[in-house]
Amino acid sequence: MSARVDRIALGLAALGRPAYINLGRGGALPPVRDVASMRAATFAVLDDAYAAGVRHVDVARSYGRSEEFLAGWLAERGHLDVEISSKWGYAYVGEWRLDADVHEVKEHSAVRFATQWAETLALLGDRVGLYQVHSLTVDSPLFTDEPLLEALAELSANGVAVGFSTSGPAQAEAIERAFALEVAGRPVFSAVQSTWNVLEPSAGPALAAAHAAGNRVLVKETLANGRLVVEAPAAVREIAAAHGTGPDAVSVAAVLANDWAGRAVIGPASPAQLAANLRATTLSLSTTEVAVLAGVAEDPEEYWRHRSSLRWD
Repeated sequence: MSARVDRIALGLAALGRPAYINLGRGGALPPVRDVASMRAATFAVLDDAYAAGVRHVDVARSYGRSEEFLAGWLAERGHLDVEISSKWGYAYVGEWRLDADVHEVKEHSAVRFATQWAETLALLGDRVGLYQVHSLTVDSPLFTDEPLLEALAELSANGVAVGFSTSGPAQAEAIERAFALEVAGRPVFSAVQSTWNVLEPSAGPALAAAHAAGNRVLVKETLANGRLVVEAPAAVREIAAAHGTGPDAVSVAAVLANDWAGRAVIGPASPAQLAANLRATTLSLSTTEVAVLAGVAEDPEEYWRHRSSLRWD
């Protein structure tokens, strides 16, 4: 069966700030990446995504002006049926510079949560349905920070779903530990957003278990930060050619082939990239093709070393 567009979420990581690590992004962006130009580029992608039926947008405090751009677009267009998820934990410190020494700084603390939730509320109000800890890893102080866990539980009690995203080779362990956290006998988290793609599928069993337990699963970095487009393995390119499409569509379709993947988050930098990504929603991969794609997986440690070497530009 073909996947449906309602399983796609649009991420604004590549559009909310001038620099990011996605390969193949530069040529898709405006020649001048000032705030006005990036805002217009964001609106163009949001307009096309909405027209195609996408109704979930994923942003973060560290994605530069992504929340601001999204809030402006919602105000101008008047759309009331768009689901919004955002993230806290990283702060954007790049000052809208391509050559910044540091673009974002991570802190998982009760103070950072309170500060950034207030900032998100000021821009998006009650439109946020899911608020996520950004890039939870097994060494995060969150796991033993009782005031922070109590604050997250309070947000959940007030009707906002609370989740977390993960990164790194130990994603599976972070997922299992996070879903075991409780406050007053109730789980702190009800959603997870993790990296899963044909190059790095190691979190798959943990995500399948999370889904089976009734938690919501979103998949990020579906194109491995552009690697699965710019330098796609031969197997991906061959399957794409057989279907008359691009490697990005095949890669996103591979995510959607997992029943546990509620939403696949895509991060196009232009309407053209969006259109190419969305071809995944009409692409059916055979069992044989899914098995072939499983064969391109890299060692998780090597995958994450490679990712950490990608330049912000």
